[in-house]
Amino acid sequence: MGELQHLYEHWNAQINVISRKDIDLLYERHVLHSLGIAKVMEFEPGTHVMDVGCGGGFPGIPLAILFPETEFLLVDSIGKKIKVVNEVASALGLTNVKAEHKRAEEVKQKFEFIISRAVTEFPTFYRWVQNKISHKQFNALPNGILYLKGGDLEKEFEGFKKRVVFYDLKDYFKEEFFDTKKVVYLPMN
Repeated sequence: MGELQHLYEHWNAQINVISRKDIDLLYERHVLHSLGIAKVMEFEPGTHVMDVGCGGGFPGIPLAILFPETEFLLVDSIGKKIKVVNEVASALGLTNVKAEHKRAEEVKQKFEFIISRAVTEFPTFYRWVQNKISHKQFNALPNGILYLKGGDLEKEFEGFKKRVVFYDLKDYFKEEFFDTKKVVYLPMN
């Protein structure tokens, strides 16, 4: 994992994908935060996952390292961020990562899971991805969305109350950063 720090410091100096103050906290605020999804869902081999608005590769890259038999498509509308993702994935030898410079709405494939780190308000995100979930079920949780988000989420998820499940990351990680962070799971079958 030290290689990950070096790679992101190198690329961040050229293309700002992580805030300057956060680069020193890469593992806590980006890698560990991304791995919060793995506390909720252990992807089975052959699972297809799309990371929407991946930025520099979070949560997709850490999850791709952890789940080498899961296929990850990382998409972002900003091309320079996809360049960083491709360079990092290549340097790490990740053969299960594909990155594309496009918007989620342009992606034609179907996925068992769609992941993201708070790219927009959830109702908007839901509209972008609602037709991209595969009907093929083989994971412990039914196919759906795994969304990393912090703060008070009551109002934002009001329209999804009956189906959404919140997992508090403070139950898994002791760092103060995780006190208000959650994995939001919305089954889509």
